[in-house]
Amino acid sequence: MGLAQRDDQLHTYAEYLTWPDDVRYELIDGVAYLMAPPAPTLDHQDFAGEIYFQLRQALEGKPCQVYIAPVDVRLPKANEADELIDTVVQPDVLVVCDPGKLDRRRGVRGAPDFAVEVLSPSTASHDQVRKRRVYERAGVREYWLVHPTDRIITIYRLENGEFGKPDVGELSGETPVGVLPGIAICWDGLVSRLPRPDW
Repeated sequence: MGLAQRDDQLHTYAEYLTWPDDVRYELIDGVAYLMAPPAPTLDHQDFAGEIYFQLRQALEGKPCQVYIAPVDVRLPKANEADELIDTVVQPDVLVVCDPGKLDRRRGVRGAPDFAVEVLSPSTASHDQVRKRRVYERAGVREYWLVHPTDRIITIYRLENGEFGKPDVGELSGETPVGVLPGIAICWDGLVSRLPRPDW
């Protein structure tokens, strides 16, 4: 199932800022996609929250900053002014190591170093297809797709400006974050406290 589009028009960040706060959208190449209601599942929130928590602890006192959705990430294609940007996404978890990309009022401008999307049935194709292409084009150095139901992780790493062949593994033990040396996400405690998925 894909995400519903707001309309058939192409939009910019300037328009995006005028839309009501109670409805969340992502802009990809000017197309506005409704971030699927209802609210994310508890499993989704557990995974996103745990990843954020572990990264926050590991990055304490380090220059890289970790954030959890909703945070607007503006991805300009060149050096266009904010108002003309046509791609704005909200990764579930993101890490930014360049302080010049942080805008305390409006979020992030430019590619995060690391982005994580926790998949749900309503957003899976959006995250695996559209956002993967956008993150690759923008220069996100590492992109994780976490599959709570299947208990697997798909990892893309940027190589020569492109995502190489994905690395797929189980959510067990720990998974190192390639772009953050010495940092890994531990899965066993989280997975053990969640109900077993229906097979």
